[in-house]
Amino acid sequence: MAQLELTSFERSALRAQAHALKPVVMIGDAGLSASVLKEIDQSLTAHELIKIRVLGDDRDARNAWMDAICDQLGAAPIQKIGKLLVIWRPSNKPAATKRSAPRNAPHVPKKKAADKVAKRITKATPKKPASKKTRGS
Repeated sequence: MAQLELTSFERSALRAQAHALKPVVMIGDAGLSASVLKEIDQSLTAHELIKIRVLGDDRDARNAWMDAICDQLGAAPIQKIGKLLVIWRPSNKPAATKRSAPRNAPHVPKKKAADKVAKRITKATPKKPASKKTRGS
């Protein structure tokens, strides 16, 4: 697979999203193995945007690993900061539409709420029977 190419605007937006992420995969001193690649692939499938921590001190090796990961998994390199690599690959699933949470009932001030309760109470009490007196007598 080939690396994905992104515009600088898209890369910038993804960098902003990645800021709060924690690394989900670590590449140890053994380097980039098949099992590490499999774990990165699973993480990309689940999250699309991931951070990878590299424990080696060799900068050239880190750059080579990032290129290898992106080439083999069809991902896009987003950012390299020290020993952290940020990689993105779009999901195969269709984008889910965001559903808003059900809204709560509108706020009613206590005074209005008390008025409503008082009206209900007055409606519930039986009215006095009409007087038996007739007019004109």
